[in-house]
Amino acid sequence: MNHAAPTRRIWLCADDYGISPGVNRAIRDLIERGRLNATTVMVVGPSVGRNEASALRSVAANSPRCAIGLHITVTAPFRPLTMHFQPLEGGMFLAFPKLLRAGLLRRLDPEIIRAELLVQLAAFNEMFGRAPDFVDGHQHAQLFPQMRDAFLSAVKQAAPNAWVRQGGRNQPLVRRLGTPKALLLDILSAQFRRRAAHAGIAFNPGFAGAYDFAQEPDFGMLMRQFLAELPEHGLIMCHPGFVDETLISLDPLTTQREHEHAFLCGEEFPRLLAASKVTLG
Repeated sequence: MNHAAPTRRIWLCADDYGISPGVNRAIRDLIERGRLNATTVMVVGPSVGRNEASALRSVAANSPRCAIGLHITVTAPFRPLTMHFQPLEGGMFLAFPKLLRAGLLRRLDPEIIRAELLVQLAAFNEMFGRAPDFVDGHQHAQLFPQMRDAFLSAVKQAAPNAWVRQGGRNQPLVRRLGTPKALLLDILSAQFRRRAAHAGIAFNPGFAGAYDFAQEPDFGMLMRQFLAELPEHGLIMCHPGFVDETLISLDPLTTQREHEHAFLCGEEFPRLLAASKVTLG
């Protein structure tokens, strides 16, 4: 028996397909190399027309295992697809701290949000000819209070066979306390998992990938940590991309995307997967 064989199959998911041409190219490149097995599409993004969707479908079709999901987007600087969406600020969705606060204060209208999410799900179906394999949220908005009920209801109706992404880690509490961003996701995800289970909607059993992008840390070292305690079918979120003017105009996460791409397409990454007994296959 070969005890060195990989023992855990995981999802490595690149977020934000559709945000810019450079991000799209980087994601397709990694799928083609077999270095990713999932990506999520922003149907409200400026770079997700027919050609970009077709190019993604093509590379995913040639991959042995590549899921395409919907990255529901309800935070600034993006704009809704529905006419009467509220609340807005300057014609755009709220910035994510304001959206989180509004949800905590129970100031959102779940029906208005649900209508927007159903339109985004329909837009995905129009682009790809089918429902998404899974559904998550830009800036983890699917986990926010009030948002999560609208999100789960829309997925249940429009993509009943899809699974959804939760952001909680499988780590002892003492380990989780050191990363404030990831700890917030742990807290929000606990309620999300309970509601998803109650609705009969599947979700990933573990999650990793949250870190302070502003610090521009060594992504290879982070990936080693992410892989260490991820269970079978757990998910690692990543954000590879090539910087372009469209990306700079829309998102503060820029050069770190190129660092992620460089590591994921390099030779160290497959060695790390093998050493961690993990496969994307």
